[in-house]
Amino acid sequence: MGARNFRGIQNGLLDSTSPEVLFIVAAVSQYLGAALAFSIFDNLGASTVATLRVLGAALVLILLRRSWRRSLKDLDMVWTASFGIVLAGMNLCFYLAIDNLPLGNAVAIEFLGPIAVAAAGHRSSRNVVALIVASLGVLLLAQVTSEGTVTGVLFALAAGALWALYIVLGSKVAKTGAHLDGLGIGMLIGGLVIFPSSLHTIGRALDSPLLMLVALSTGVLGNVIPYGIDQLVFRRISKTRFAFLQCLLPATAACVGILVLRQKTSLGELLGIGSIIFAIALRGKED
Repeated sequence: MGARNFRGIQNGLLDSTSPEVLFIVAAVSQYLGAALAFSIFDNLGASTVATLRVLGAALVLILLRRSWRRSLKDLDMVWTASFGIVLAGMNLCFYLAIDNLPLGNAVAIEFLGPIAVAAAGHRSSRNVVALIVASLGVLLLAQVTSEGTVTGVLFALAAGALWALYIVLGSKVAKTGAHLDGLGIGMLIGGLVIFPSSLHTIGRALDSPLLMLVALSTGVLGNVIPYGIDQLVFRRISKTRFAFLQCLLPATAACVGILVLRQKTSLGELLGIGSIIFAIALRGKED
C-alpha cells in the first residue's frame, strides 16, 4: 500500500471518529505522559522536565512532518509563535503547580480556563445546565484538599488562563495553513522561550543520558499525541464545544485508574464520572 493511500485511509478513520473518542485517546496518552514526567521531577526539577517535554515533542513533529519545507507565509508565524509560547507556558505552569499542590487541587483550579471559554460561548439554558453539571463532575473527581501553597495556587491559575488562550489560539492555528506544522514549530519556539527556567537544573539532564531520554519521551505521550489530536478536532468543532469536552480528561484518568490500575473508587468519583457523561450527552453537538 502506498504512503498516499495509507494517509488517506488514516485521515478517513480520524474524520469518521467522534471527537469524544479522540479526546479519550488523547487523555490516556496525556496522563501517561504526566505520570512519566512526574516520576523524574525529583531528579531534574519540574521546569527542566517541562522544557524538555516541549522541545522533544517539537523535534519529533518537525522531523515527521518535514516542517522546514513550509513557507513562513503558510505557517502564519505570528499565530504559530503565539500559540507555541502559550502552550509551552501552560505546560511549565502546570508542572510547577503540581510540584507545589496536590494534583487534584491543581486540576480543579486549572479547569477554570476551559470552563471560562465554554461559558463564553452559546448560552442556551441547556448549555448552561450542562456546563454546571460538568464542572461539578470535575470537582468531584479532583478530590480537592486543604494542602498546598499559595505559589502552587498562583501557578495553577496561570496554567488555567494559558489553557483558555491555548484553546482560542489552537483553534486559529488549526484552521490556517499551519495546522500540525504550526504545532511543531510553535512548540519549538515556545520551548526556547521557557528554556531559561531550566538553566539551574539542565546540567543534571546533560549528565544523565537516560534521564534526558525519559524527559524528551514525555513529549511524545504528553504533547505530540494529545495536541496533535487537538489540532484535528479543532478543525471539526467550535472552540466552545472543544473547551466543554475538556471535562473528559479527568473522567478518562479516573476510568483508567479504576479499570487498568485496579484503584479503589469512591462514590464521589463515580458520581463525578457520571455527571460528566450526562453533561456531554445533555449538551450534545449544539454550538
